[in-house]
Amino acid sequence: MQVWPGQAYPLGATYDGAGTNFAVFSEAAARIELCLLHDDGSETAVELRETDAFVRHAYLPGIMPGQRYGFRAHGPYQPERGHRCNSAKLLLDPYARAISGRIRWGEEVYGYHFQRPEKRNDLDSAPHTMASVVVNPYFDWGDDRPPRTDYHRTVIYEAHVKGLTMLHPRLPDELRGTYAALAHPAIIEHLTELGVTTLELMPVHQFVHDHRLVDAGLSNYWGYNTIGFFAPHNAYASWGDRGQQVLEFKSAVRALHQAGIEVILDVVYNHTAEGNHLGPTLSFRGLDNASYYRLSNDRRYYMDTTGTGNSLLMRSPHVLQLIMDSLRYWVTEMRVDGFRFDLAATLARQFHEVDRLSSFFDLVQQDPVVSQVKLIAEPWDVGEGGYQVGNFPPLWTEWNGKFRDTVRDLWRGEPRTLAEFASRLTGSSDLYQSDGRRPLASVNFVTCHDGFTLRDLVSYDKKHNEANGEGNQDGESYNRSWNCGVEGDTDDPGVLALRGRQMRNFIATLMLSQGVPMLSHGDEFARTQHGNNNAYCQDNEVSWVHWPDPRNEADAPALELLRFTRSLIWLRRDHPVFRRRRFFHGRPVEGTHDELSDIAWFTAEGEEMRQRDWQAAHAKSLTVFLNGNAISEPGPRGERITDDSFLLMFNAHHEPLDFTVPVDHGKQWQLIVDTSLPEGVEPGSGAKVAAGDRLTLVDRSLLVLQRPA
Repeated sequence: MQVWPGQAYPLGATYDGAGTNFAVFSEAAARIELCLLHDDGSETAVELRETDAFVRHAYLPGIMPGQRYGFRAHGPYQPERGHRCNSAKLLLDPYARAISGRIRWGEEVYGYHFQRPEKRNDLDSAPHTMASVVVNPYFDWGDDRPPRTDYHRTVIYEAHVKGLTMLHPRLPDELRGTYAALAHPAIIEHLTELGVTTLELMPVHQFVHDHRLVDAGLSNYWGYNTIGFFAPHNAYASWGDRGQQVLEFKSAVRALHQAGIEVILDVVYNHTAEGNHLGPTLSFRGLDNASYYRLSNDRRYYMDTTGTGNSLLMRSPHVLQLIMDSLRYWVTEMRVDGFRFDLAATLARQFHEVDRLSSFFDLVQQDPVVSQVKLIAEPWDVGEGGYQVGNFPPLWTEWNGKFRDTVRDLWRGEPRTLAEFASRLTGSSDLYQSDGRRPLASVNFVTCHDGFTLRDLVSYDKKHNEANGEGNQDGESYNRSWNCGVEGDTDDPGVLALRGRQMRNFIATLMLSQGVPMLSHGDEFARTQHGNNNAYCQDNEVSWVHWPDPRNEADAPALELLRFTRSLIWLRRDHPVFRRRRFFHGRPVEGTHDELSDIAWFTAEGEEMRQRDWQAAHAKSLTVFLNGNAISEPGPRGERITDDSFLLMFNAHHEPLDFTVPVDHGKQWQLIVDTSLPEGVEPGSGAKVAAGDRLTLVDRSLLVLQRPA
């Protein structure tokens, strides 16, 4: 076999049409072998003799796409000094573009013996671990272009590749649960008819099913356990795992783009699947443990701000390079449109505390590729001082956990909620205005993958996670949920009607709020996980989306909610007053020739809210006037934007209330949304309402009145 010197960059395995360049970083290893793996279980070892700045490299002519490989690192095994090299362990390439196979859990993939953790384990892991794969980077993108949907027009749909598609009745069996399923006309048709613009996929980086879960007959279904930051998860591929997963993922992105739908990835750069000091040796740990991970003062152990056993070392230039190279790769080669960063506060822990001036943010800010796509932070982690909602730099948007909490509190009837609810409804200026950000920095959501589904939020007071095997001790215990009088399933028509009304209240509030709305998959037709609020390990019908059947009478309520959700999403898309790019002024806007304020707040009696009205413990009702003739921001060509005006009437009280239409903000209105009705009111069929009229809102309901511009 010919071995040429090759190049130190790019890292990973780079195929050029005639052969493959291999390059891997390790400061700890004394030498590194590239192992070419053959289908008969044998391997050919090639020592990487060329070294530049601790990057070992070689070029092998004739090595083609589909070739499986790994590395063996010869060097110190000194856990007390942070070194865990062990040449008996076949290691994944941190830059592998594809990964083949699955882990067969056993003592072989660990660096120590189970019965004697202090003793080094020299059992060969190759037959039991995954392999890196050389991929062909060439793909016919045709005339693909990123949709580049502006934030103010964005509606995000959070989905799981398998969970969304596994039970869809129109999908062929061989495509269910795969990237190809995302490209199927049935899925794309649902997304486009619903009105979403952006598909946010739960983790698709190659991840690992934890040893503990596999032994318990479970799996890491959600996928927040990454081992390959460049490789699409191979189990979601219908074509094969020798690089076919890359082509299949690209094909799905191309099809979604053709439908005008963006693709955002939920990414996990805060930790890896190697866990704590008792975890397996799969890649980073065996190559250079101290360069990749945050170690404690006793360097046998790991600092953990993620709750998973380890955290990546965010002040290491090699970790920062890995993350930035990965982000650029997914944008330039896989053509995704943005990222949602899991436990993003950990990425800001350059030292101990969360620091918005950390190197990671500096690198993202100046990067000409990454800085131009959607960047969404989950602005917390489990470490000290980890809750950082509102504290990320101006380039970033954030999952607004305070929106979720406040909206849940309002509709379940918590006292003294109105003042904060007003802030959340109008884009959370208290969180984002001071550093120059706008309402679009707030990604609003009521539910997401983590926690109750929308239906379960109104059906359960307590979590029911017994199936997870942890004695119902896992998952959040304080959910701000309310079961509407009965825990779980019921045939009581009154309870079912209230639950339906509450779900419509949540969806309407989400779509009528300033910011960027995010809907969790299946919530548009009331999917349930039967009270499991932490279904991370449930790769089964507990978590998979059950699609409603129009022929099944029992699915009629689900289909009604789907129609209601569609109508609210399209109402938002049709009316710029619900998706403003600037915060409200709370006064008449200069240059708009309208004497009325751009927003006004009223009691149920139609009187302007005073300070004591906001603070009253019993106050659970509110009318909001949105002036479509006082939108301050111009259109893309400098034109003035005008819209219809709206009155939003919220009754979160447990009894019906009479509302008076304000007398000085429009003479004639039409009812367009009523959450007390399953269908929510058909367009154009709502009652005409005049200023000063009194309307009765049933308990826990919401009305929307429209006045043409």
